[in-house]
Amino acid sequence: MSLLLYLLVALAALSVLVFFHELGHFTVARLMGVKIERFSIGFGKVLARKHCCGTEWAFSAIPLGGYVKMKGQDDSDPLATSSDPDSYNSKSPWQRILILLAGPAANLILAFFIYLGIAWMGAPLLAAKDYIPPVVGQVAPDTPAAQAGLKPGDRILAVNGEPLRYWYQIGEAIQKAPDPILITIQRGTKRLDLELHTKVVESKNEFMQKIQRRIIGISPKVTKDTIIRFTPSEALFYAWNETKKASLLITKGIAKMTTGEVGTENVGGPITIFDVMMKFAQAGFVYLLFIMALISVNLGILNLLPIPALDGGHILFNLYEIVARRAPSEAVYYRLTVVGWFILGGIMFLGLYNDIHRIWGGTHG
Repeated sequence: MSLLLYLLVALAALSVLVFFHELGHFTVARLMGVKIERFSIGFGKVLARKHCCGTEWAFSAIPLGGYVKMKGQDDSDPLATSSDPDSYNSKSPWQRILILLAGPAANLILAFFIYLGIAWMGAPLLAAKDYIPPVVGQVAPDTPAAQAGLKPGDRILAVNGEPLRYWYQIGEAIQKAPDPILITIQRGTKRLDLELHTKVVESKNEFMQKIQRRIIGISPKVTKDTIIRFTPSEALFYAWNETKKASLLITKGIAKMTTGEVGTENVGGPITIFDVMMKFAQAGFVYLLFIMALISVNLGILNLLPIPALDGGHILFNLYEIVARRAPSEAVYYRLTVVGWFILGGIMFLGLYNDIHRIWGGTHG
C-alpha cells in the first residue's frame, strides 16, 4: 500500500471519529426539536453537499474536524441568534447542555465499542499488554523475586491476599502493599506463599517524569506476536477499563501541562496525528482501531475543556445562566468567544510548531 493510500486511510479514520462526535450533537439536538442547518465533515469551503431531511450534509475543504450548524447558533458569529421555537437559543440551558455533552459522550461511547471490537477479534500485545495472564516469564537475577524463589512458569494468584486476574494488577498491588509482601503462586499442582521485600528503583511514568517505583524483578511470559483472548465478560471489562484509563490519562496530562509539570513540547499537531495514524494503519487493521479509540477519547475529553469556542466553554455559559438566572451580556459573550478562538489558534499553532520542530530535529539532529 502506498504512502498516499495510508494517508487517505488515516484521513478516513479521523473523519469517522469527527462524524460520530457531530452525530452526537445532531441526534440530541434533533430530539430537543432544534433544526440542524448543516452537518459538515471538515471546515472552510464546502466541496460537496446534499440536502436531505431538512439538513445540508457537506464535506468541506479542511479535513481537521467538523461541525453541526444549529439554527440560532454560530461560533463564527457569536451574536447571531434566533428566537424561533426550533432554534438552539429557544431551548432551556439544561437542554443546551445535553446537546453540548452529546458530542464528547458519543466519542467516549465509540471508543468503548472500538475497544470491545478489538477484544472480540483478539487483541495484539500493544493493545492489551496489561491484560496478559499473571504468569512469570523471567526472573531477573539478584532481585527480591529471585531471592524469594520465584521461577518462570509460576502463576501469581494474589498479593497480600488480593486476588489477581491480569498482569497489570501485580504492579498496582505491589505499589500499595506494605513491605514485606506476601505473594501466593501456583506452581504445577502446588499452591505456595512467598514473602519478599520489594526494591525501589527510579523509573519514568507515561509523561516521562522521573518517579520512584517498587519492583520485585519479574517479567511476563509473552512474545511480540502474543494475541490476548477475552471471554465476553472480560471483553466488556477491557473495553470499560481502557476507555476509563485513556480518559484519566488525557485529563492528567492536561492538568500536568497546565501546572507546568509537563512541557508544552508534548503538544502534537495535525502532522503528528496523521503520522501516528498512518503508522498504526500500516501495522494492521486492529492497530488502526486501537489508535482510533485513543484519539476518540482525546477528542471527547479535549472538547470538554472550558474554552469558550469548545463544547466545554458553551457548557460553562449555560451553567452561568442557570446559576445567575440570566444569560451573559452580549459584549461579555462575544469577547470571551473571541478569546477562546485565540486560545484555540494558539494551541493549533503550538502543535504545528512542535510537529515541524520534530521533523526538522529528526532530519537535522
